Amino acid sequence: MNNDGMYSVDYSSETSDYNLENGYNNNWTYQNSNFRSVPYSMLFDEMEYDYRADIPQSSTGNSKMDLKDYGPQPLVINIDKATKQNTSFRTALWTGEHFQVTLMSINVGDDIGLEIHPDTDQFIRIEDGQGIVKMGKSKDNLEFQANARNDFAIIIPAGTWHNVINTGTKPLKVYSIYAPPKHPRGTVHVTKPSE
Repeated sequence: MNNDGMYSVDYSSETSDYNLENGYNNNWTYQNSNFRSVPYSMLFDEMEYDYRADIPQSSTGNSKMDLKDYGPQPLVINIDKATKQNTSFRTALWTGEHFQVTLMSINVGDDIGLEIHPDTDQFIRIEDGQGIVKMGKSKDNLEFQANARNDFAIIIPAGTWHNVINTGTKPLKVYSIYAPPKHPRGTVHVTKPSE
């Protein structure tokens, strides 16, 4: 730390100052073959706009993203926007060898469906809406219950029965990470599958 309360960090022989007060660094550069010597702050400034070269856009040029499975290729995406844009019950966004990201839209009064993944841990984040989360070791005894809403995360250990029910007045928009992948690459369920 220098006299100004700044930390000096050396990345690839470039000295940068990190200001702990405001949590960003105007001098850092993002060292990636696609962004040679682009100031780090410019990358975050770009994120405020709908169109970015590294975010999948629709072929019509509007600001809607093409929601499809991009795995196993590298992907940088505004997950909040993609999740809120998704209108399908389930859309696989990225499927790799070790984990998978899906987007879900749960209709008002509907649910994900009581299920268990014996060998898959699951992370769910609510981007928009509210619901009740139920979990347990037996499908007849879901002893864990909690309300959840925007910005809440739900962690589901493998072998746990679980359900998320939309208790709000609009579709519940979530993204889910499965490790290892649960659904086939490219999965799209426009509506909730029949049980």
